[in-house]
Amino acid sequence: MTMNVKNKTVVLTGASGGIGRAIAEKLDAAEARLVLVGRNEDTLKELVSSFGGEKHAYVVADISSDEGRRHLRQFCESLGAQGIDVLVNCAGINDFGLLEDQSQVAIVDTISINLVSPMLICQDLLPMLRCRDDAQIINIGSTFGSIGYPGFSAYCASKFGLRGFTEALRRELADTHLRISYIAPRATQTALNSDRIVAMNNELGTAMDDPSVVATEVMRVIGERKPLDKYMGWPEKLFVKINALLPTLVDSSLRKQLPIIRRFAKHEI
Repeated sequence: MTMNVKNKTVVLTGASGGIGRAIAEKLDAAEARLVLVGRNEDTLKELVSSFGGEKHAYVVADISSDEGRRHLRQFCESLGAQGIDVLVNCAGINDFGLLEDQSQVAIVDTISINLVSPMLICQDLLPMLRCRDDAQIINIGSTFGSIGYPGFSAYCASKFGLRGFTEALRRELADTHLRISYIAPRATQTALNSDRIVAMNNELGTAMDDPSVVATEVMRVIGERKPLDKYMGWPEKLFVKINALLPTLVDSSLRKQLPIIRRFAKHEI
């Protein structure tokens, strides 16, 4: 048995981003009813228009603000009996650089948008999701939510936190029908990755997936009848396991990459 998303209402944050847009396109093709959330109204309006249907809606909101989250919650409440069936927390930001060079504002923003905002959105929408017979929360994490990587300390911290939050919430709601899943993509070809990151990945031989690959995985997880932690990419999935069991091996491997990482992190390209 798989979950049929036809006419199910899916709330998708970060809908105007690369992965978010790819997820929205696949959900529309599966005839889901979408509530697209983002900060750029023109992009959201264009996306809804491209689907050619009136059953979708969008909410312009900065999810890192109390006002933005309140606006999203009130919109979802206004749906009444239609309710919401799936929440996909996809919004995220990344600020590549060595910790000593990063602004404190960038660090706070990364933790706020990548971790605190999804937690508070889950808290806001849980009462509506629990009213459904078949509901799901999917948090989009990262391989860097399991492997601390130089140049991404704040981003890693936020994704490590999101993974821990997902695990804890899943266990907190284990005796309910609500499924809580976590998907960890590897490097993906989106605007989240600056030209410096792309150039560094090319030099290191790090593969980058198309957003559609992540979107396909999201659809698979939505279709599952049990909550999942899903890690994407090879050898990234192996590195996650090695890092959990023998982190010193990963320490040694990444130390060899440090000169290259520092060069790109310092803008010396």
